[in-house]
Amino acid sequence: MADACHKNPPTVDGNSFVAMCLARAGVDKMFGVVGIPVTSLANRAVALGVRFIAFHNEQSAGYAASAYGYLTRRPGVLLTVSGPGCVHGLAGLSNATANAWPMVMISGSSEQSFTGRGDFQELDQLAAVKPFSKFSAKATDITKIPASVFSVIDWAVAGRPGGTYLDVPSDVLHQTVDESEAERLITQALNSRNKDLIEKPRINYSEIQKAVELLRTAQRPLIVFGKGAAYARAENELTKLVESTGIPFLPTPMGKGLLPDTHELAATAARSLAIGKCDVALVVGARLNWLLHFGEPPKWSKDVKFILVDICKEEIELRKPCLGIVGDAKDVVGMIHKEIKDDPFCLGRTHPWVEAIKNKTEDNVAKMEAQLVKDVVPFNFMTPMRIIRDAILGVGSPAPVVVSEGANTMDIGRAVLVQTEPRTRLDAGTWGTMGVGLGYCIAAAVASPDRLVVAVEGDSGFGFSAMEVETLVRYQLPVVVIVFNNGGVYGGDRRNPEEITGPYKDDPAPTSFIPGAAYHLLLEAFGGKGYLAGTPDELKSALAQAFTARKPTVINVTIDPYAGAESGRLQHKN
Repeated sequence: MADACHKNPPTVDGNSFVAMCLARAGVDKMFGVVGIPVTSLANRAVALGVRFIAFHNEQSAGYAASAYGYLTRRPGVLLTVSGPGCVHGLAGLSNATANAWPMVMISGSSEQSFTGRGDFQELDQLAAVKPFSKFSAKATDITKIPASVFSVIDWAVAGRPGGTYLDVPSDVLHQTVDESEAERLITQALNSRNKDLIEKPRINYSEIQKAVELLRTAQRPLIVFGKGAAYARAENELTKLVESTGIPFLPTPMGKGLLPDTHELAATAARSLAIGKCDVALVVGARLNWLLHFGEPPKWSKDVKFILVDICKEEIELRKPCLGIVGDAKDVVGMIHKEIKDDPFCLGRTHPWVEAIKNKTEDNVAKMEAQLVKDVVPFNFMTPMRIIRDAILGVGSPAPVVVSEGANTMDIGRAVLVQTEPRTRLDAGTWGTMGVGLGYCIAAAVASPDRLVVAVEGDSGFGFSAMEVETLVRYQLPVVVIVFNNGGVYGGDRRNPEEITGPYKDDPAPTSFIPGAAYHLLLEAFGGKGYLAGTPDELKSALAQAFTARKPTVINVTIDPYAGAESGRLQHKN
């Protein structure tokens, strides 16, 4: 009788075990597309308090996970099915690594006993992710799950953040282990985590002193900061440094807002002068890549001395600056400010360099405002961008997160839209990635639920992920998507007559879409709100209603198809 009443100890399967480990590691959001073999994993995670945001496409879900990592400083987690799902997820994983954002991609994979025999969705996924993942792990047995989960999470944030990958075969997801043994394995894995991964590098004090001396003796110093400084939450330290020294500053596009664009020492509108004439540039959390013209002439002076602050020693070794400081941006800038405070210096408003930047800024802003003040109908890019700028500024604080993608739309938006708060601009980033828009919107809405999210998208950029507007409605996210509809990539058919030849000459141009596409009706199909705007009054009215409602909205803005330039500002590359 005793044997009949004896109960087997409770067990957990691989799905539950992965979910338990993620929850124990502090993961509270996950993005992805479910299916064989990971549907149960998503359901178990939700039951343990992880919010799962389900997408239509792994590409958009991956972009969301990458941006979530940037906005929160915790790895964004993407869940995909095996084979093609993993391949689709590579878009987000590679984007995270290119931008140095922490992200973990978790994919189910085919059964291990069938490897090499053509199993369902079989792929060597570890090989597939290798170019884009800074660390990968495969849980070949249920007992390996805790150590694998904690290591991919720790590696994602270690040093220079980036994408990591966890492979969980379907047979492992169906293995079971006693609950007590599961707890023991989790405790053991937690205790043996690599503490060195999470520790910040020690900053060399003598390099801080050298940096201060270079800034102190410079005639035309400049502080440049990028999204690495934004990720490090260095805004307070940068503000103190800029305001105590009077040194002008230049943010990269996603560094905008760490100090307000309206700050009197902002050199954004005098960018060419600032980088062309500065003699010492303190570059914080920004790489000297294509976005900063590689730090080379003719855009920069051949004599400029770079002080490069980066979390990654290899980055400094690659760029060979006059002085490199390996360390967290917030910590390094704080130490530089503290060192200066003991023996202060300040350029002052009448300093020739500060005056030159200020005069050039005022001149360029006045020229742009002269363009912006005109109401041009049919819309060019400037008129609707001015109306959107004013509407966003009218929201106040907390400022909306602006998501921007497209060629002309993003380029003009970068100059016109004003960022006043940190981490409120998300765009195509280091890799110039198109298709990030809706994924970034969803990430921002989930990461910062108190903020309105406003996407300013070209119609081509919007098209990559447009189906995710249904996801906006399903989760009732406060996202307003504004589509600049100029009928194609860069606009209408821009070919010369002699180019229109051959047997398919009557086809639409490779850059053309259907004119007058009713993008606003797409959202209404799912129960959201759509607006069509072709005049200033229509756009102002739509923005006012959408910003007040804070519900999923698409505003379809009709733009003159010949208003923009081909390839935006990168015409020389096309």
